[in-house]
Parts: sequence; structure tokens; C-alpha cells
Amino acid sequence: MLVLGRFSFAFLMSLFLFLSGCATTGSNNKIDFSTLMEQSDLKVDALLAKGNQEEAIVVLTDVAKKNPTRKEPWLRMAKAYFDAENYGQAIVASDEVLQRDSTDRTAKSILAVSGLRVATRSLAELRADIELKGSARNDATALAKALRETLQEDVLVPSPDSDAKKKRDAAAARAKQRAKAKESAPAPSAAPSGGTGASGGNPFGVLK
Repeated sequence: MLVLGRFSFAFLMSLFLFLSGCATTGSNNKIDFSTLMEQSDLKVDALLAKGNQEEAIVVLTDVAKKNPTRKEPWLRMAKAYFDAENYGQAIVASDEVLQRDSTDRTAKSILAVSGLRVATRSLAELRADIELKGSARNDATALAKALRETLQEDVLVPSPDSDAKKKRDAAAARAKQRAKAKESAPAPSAAPSGGTGASGGNPFGVLK
């Protein structure tokens, strides 16, 4: 009985220590990631200040691999790519953030602005290449046609002169409509000479 009691006590103590160790390990993991991210941020700042973007991305990628469920390394990568005007990679990194946190507004902003800048740059290059032939030109033409049909506008980006002409034409049309309405309105009828209007007269004249 004494041996059994000692065994039970030893087993309970071992179980208690094991559970305590698990709890401590869990809290240490949280602290370790926070500390690791702070250290990584400092290292990335120093590398980016020297212009070593590739090394900074390597540091963040390593942190992301070791913590696959965390969005912070990807968000820092998205910011670094965006600042370097590498909008394609900024879009990819922002998408990784949103896969882990769909409500992150910073990632959404980087994604939206990066997409607009990529589109603007592509359109500028498309316009500059006057010799452009083939599928790219056809795709651009089809896209412009679809946009015009959707917006019901012949011109997607009207010039200032075109806007002024539209306003003048609209004003002239309104004036023409008012003139037509005035011409088609019935003429006011004249009051009878022997009436009882406000102009006076004998109200009993009709009885004579």
C-alpha cells in the first residue's frame, strides 16, 4: 500500500509538471513570436535603409515559414514591396495577409492601390506602343468596347472641350423645348364686355 501510494503521488506530480510545461510552452510561443517579429522588424529596417531589399525579404520569408498562420510577416513584406514600387509582389503579399485575416484594412489598401497602379502603367505602355498588334491590342479594344456599352458612353474619358460642348448642346435643347411648349400652349380667352369681372360694369345689364 505504501509503495502504491508513493507511485500515485509520483505519477500525479509528473502529470502536474507536464501540464505546467505545456502551458508555459504555449505562453512562451506567443512571447517568442512577438519578440521574433520585433527583432525582424529592426533587422528589416536596417537592411532597407541600406537598400538591401532582397535580404530584408529573405528575413521576412523565414519568419513567415516558421509561423505559417501569422499575417504580420506578409504584411511587412507587402509594405516593403509597395514602397519599392514592386506592385506585383505587393499584391501577392497582400493576398497572403487577407487569407489569414480578411478584415485587414492595410492589406486591402495596398492591394487596391497596387492594382490601380499596375493597370495605369499597363495602359500607358499600351498607348505608347503605336506598333502594338495582336491579342493584346484586341483584348484592349474588347475591354474598351465592353466599358462603353456598360457605361452607355461613346467616349470613356471625354476631353474638357467635349464636356463644354455637351453642356452647350443640353442648354440649347432645353431652350428649344421651352419655346415649343410656349408655342403649343392655348392663348388666354378674352373676358366678355358685359361681364361681372373686376373691371366694373352694370351687373344687371343682362336683365335689360
